[in-house]
Amino acid sequence: MATTRKLIVEVVDARNLLPKDGHGSSSPYVQVDYYGQRKRTNTVPRDINPTWNEVLEFNVGKPSNVFEDIVELHVYHDKNYGPTRRNNFLGQIRLSSSQFVHKGEEALIYFPLEKKYLLSWISGDIGLKVYYVDAVVPPPAPPAPPAPAPPQVVEEAKPSVPPETQKPSESESKPAEDVSKEVEKADQEPKPEEAAPAEPPPSEGEKASEEPPAPATAETELPLPKETEPTSTAAAAEETEEAVLEPKDRIETMSAAASVSKPLPDVRFAGINGPQPIKRGLSFASDVSSESMTIERSSFDLVEKMHYLFVRVVKARGLPTNGRPVVKISVSNYHVRSKPARKTAFFEWDQTFAFNRESPDSSSILEVSVWDPPNQDPASDVAGLNFLGGICFDVTEIPLRDPPDSPLAPQWYRLEEGGAHNGHLMLATWLGTQADESFPDAWKTDTAGNPKSKSKVYQSPKLWYLRATVVEAQDVLPITTSLKEVTFQVKAQLGTQIFKTKTSVTGTGTPSWNEDLLFVAAEPFSDQLIFTVDIRQPKGPLSIGLARIPLTAIERRVDDRKVASRWVSLDDPNEKKRAYRGRLHLQLCFDGGYHVMDEAAHLCSDYRPTARQLWKPPVGTVELGIIGCKNLIPLKTVNGKGCTDAYCVAKYGPKWVRTRTVTDRMDPKWNEQYTFKVYDPCTVLTIGVFDSSDVFETDGSKGATHSDLRIGKVRIRISTLATGKVYRNTYPLFMLSNMGMKKMGEVEIAIRFVRMSPTLDLLHVYSQSLLPLMHHVKPLGMAQQDVLRKTTVNIVAAHLSRSEPPLRREVVLYMLDADSQSFSMRKVRANWCRIINVIAGVIDIARWVDNTRSWKNPTATILVHALLVMLVWFPDLIVPSLAFYVFVIGAWNYRFRSRDPLPHFDPKLSLADTVDREELDEEFDTVPSSRSADVVKMRYDKLRAVGMRVQTMLGYFATQGERVQALVTWRDPRATGIFVGLCFIVAMILYLVPSKMVAMAFGFYYLRHPIFRDRMPSPALNFFRRLPSLTDRIM
Repeated sequence: MATTRKLIVEVVDARNLLPKDGHGSSSPYVQVDYYGQRKRTNTVPRDINPTWNEVLEFNVGKPSNVFEDIVELHVYHDKNYGPTRRNNFLGQIRLSSSQFVHKGEEALIYFPLEKKYLLSWISGDIGLKVYYVDAVVPPPAPPAPPAPAPPQVVEEAKPSVPPETQKPSESESKPAEDVSKEVEKADQEPKPEEAAPAEPPPSEGEKASEEPPAPATAETELPLPKETEPTSTAAAAEETEEAVLEPKDRIETMSAAASVSKPLPDVRFAGINGPQPIKRGLSFASDVSSESMTIERSSFDLVEKMHYLFVRVVKARGLPTNGRPVVKISVSNYHVRSKPARKTAFFEWDQTFAFNRESPDSSSILEVSVWDPPNQDPASDVAGLNFLGGICFDVTEIPLRDPPDSPLAPQWYRLEEGGAHNGHLMLATWLGTQADESFPDAWKTDTAGNPKSKSKVYQSPKLWYLRATVVEAQDVLPITTSLKEVTFQVKAQLGTQIFKTKTSVTGTGTPSWNEDLLFVAAEPFSDQLIFTVDIRQPKGPLSIGLARIPLTAIERRVDDRKVASRWVSLDDPNEKKRAYRGRLHLQLCFDGGYHVMDEAAHLCSDYRPTARQLWKPPVGTVELGIIGCKNLIPLKTVNGKGCTDAYCVAKYGPKWVRTRTVTDRMDPKWNEQYTFKVYDPCTVLTIGVFDSSDVFETDGSKGATHSDLRIGKVRIRISTLATGKVYRNTYPLFMLSNMGMKKMGEVEIAIRFVRMSPTLDLLHVYSQSLLPLMHHVKPLGMAQQDVLRKTTVNIVAAHLSRSEPPLRREVVLYMLDADSQSFSMRKVRANWCRIINVIAGVIDIARWVDNTRSWKNPTATILVHALLVMLVWFPDLIVPSLAFYVFVIGAWNYRFRSRDPLPHFDPKLSLADTVDREELDEEFDTVPSSRSADVVKMRYDKLRAVGMRVQTMLGYFATQGERVQALVTWRDPRATGIFVGLCFIVAMILYLVPSKMVAMAFGFYYLRHPIFRDRMPSPALNFFRRLPSLTDRIM
């Protein structure tokens, strides 16, 4: 059924509009413009808080240079109500198409009305729902059958019969000009096979093998019938196998011989439009002309170009076999065999191969041959196959292609010699780079043909916070029950998430809770929210009622407006038949105004709320080029040899990317480039490197399931990147385990931040809140955030592990730092050192003041006296002088800014290079501990010693605060009397003496020369230390 897209604008209501009718009110109506279409609502007379609840429908047009994809909404006061002579303007809003959602995701949003002019006086909000809907276009009504007529009138009525009821010939129904054009077009187009009955089908006839294909029209003269179109690659992957790399030995893959096991005779070729087959010689040339390999600049400008020879094998015909033949491709040091063909009217493969051309011994001969396995075993050796025919190409004659060009069309080539005397093979071959659109799904030489080694882009599921407010319950106890008090509790379950309310004790059978329960739900919503009412008993909880609510029936909101509550009937959980067991009062909604955290707040890569309507336009893009790794260490053993099958994963926002897996390389090269949209520059991009366990089985692990091993990761904060600058650096990969820190290798990446919005808009982001508004209106507690984050991580990991190829759970947990919240003595000491570094500036200032006061540098002390006099007599200069001083410091430090590569993991700052082995073992221990009792006792005693120091420090700060309180609480009457009397004397002096004189006198007294000072502490400090505290009352 044909569908057409429409934009629905539901105008619900407005609040706090301006009065415009001269009587303290307004009669507003709404006018909406979209794609040249204008519609309006009815007028609500004399109401500044009007309610319309009207639906306006617009057709969605194609992209146009005339009309913008923007909805313009204006609110006017109707001049027909009141003494006004024109429709007064009450406000407007403009909504971009990026804020529109599909039906089912809409939510009521209140938009503040905007001004039309700078001096306009506008106030109020308008509530809207804007969403797309796909409407089904009804089919045209069938034409009415013609009325029966007498036979003698048929000839006269013929001209008036509708065209649908006539079946005239083409020449009679078309003008002469159209007929001539069609004849001319038919001369240029190839004739279908049905129009040439003299030529039998190529797969059965014998005459086709006697004549070579005509030049320049090899494919057009032999068109593909509609019923023999190649099936989709997904269906091909289900019913056939992947390509097989020969020989099967993994370690000897790169050194395989470049010759077919069964020699082929000479091959003749016909002049066709494309790479021409050549005659087979006795020796292969190993050098390739430099001109033929000069590929145009790739669109991957952050990475190095990798040259590949692409061979796309589509289908074959005329093969004398009823089996499933395979295609064997030989070039340079590679022998590759395709998957078995699908048998339709043709033998179909539709498979693309990419051969690396970076090696110096790259051959200039490409061999493509077709073989028939007689025993129907695709994994059998080539020696047991029947040779059906082959083609040879000179690589130097193969055309070059860059992605802006259209894909190269495959052509029919005749198979020479072998058993297929009239066989043809359709293929295409070209030279390109990793920017080619065929590269991601092609069989590649550096991945050993593993289908799980392809590079892929993943998307995290759309996550919502589901807020369930349990208000009360009624009729949960029969009337005959005695009125003794009963303890009730409600348990709510969504998937694996289970939360319980607090207990409610009542004897009336109507318990109340008024408690919020928060869940994490992922689209699409297929689960049910289950509520169970339990009675708490000494033997255990007793379920008395159960309710199931599908998630698709729950309302969505994007702000803190109050949602409508509902009563839900409770069923008997123990009976199959539905029986009424009371009802439960609930308030349910999806909170789209929150950002569902899957990362730590200080390492987050996205702060946008769930509701798409609240998203702001991106401020830029970050382009990431993953070049490769160096000096990786072997992580497993295959066939007695250490190897690493490395791949890279990058995560930013909801987008995950995974490079292809390069097998058996300690210095893998990926050279893949990806782009991410940036909505907030104060976010973090994470890149991780892993070793794949899916390529081949390791020694001694047959049948065992292994996880992908971590190699290391790098974090890059987007705000540290200059606009438009390319950063290409090599970062070390460190892994910290209970055995210590180990360098696993190095990763080389290139990154660039490109600004999309104006500079002022980018700078304005720094003044905005990181988290959405709902996090401040209804903040979540720290403990609740931790629970929700763990749930979110599990949901994301389960979602990505179901992809193909899967992104394993251990990879997702490592990228999201799911295990970073465990206790670590190393982190405690590292954070203490960070605190010391922060207050080091304050300590330096205090030391400088003490040195100035001690006259260690008399010149500096005299200048400070002069500055004191100036600031005391001109106090208005204090704030400007301080600001100018900070500016000078910042400008001076600009010269010494760090020019090192982008910051990454610092082992020195993390104390990872000096940590004790025992502390690492404690850090990586499980919860609960799996160590022996003696080890746990020793760690507990150590923790008690640290706790004693923390306890002493906390007591010291508490003592100083209590002494400040004791100044006026008369706990020590004499001390409080002295302090209060001194305050009175100081007040009287300040009333009589100008404050400037007092400030100057105090400054000179404080900076007096050491010969006028006493070595003992000052009387004020002695007085403060004698004040009482509550330390003596602690037991």
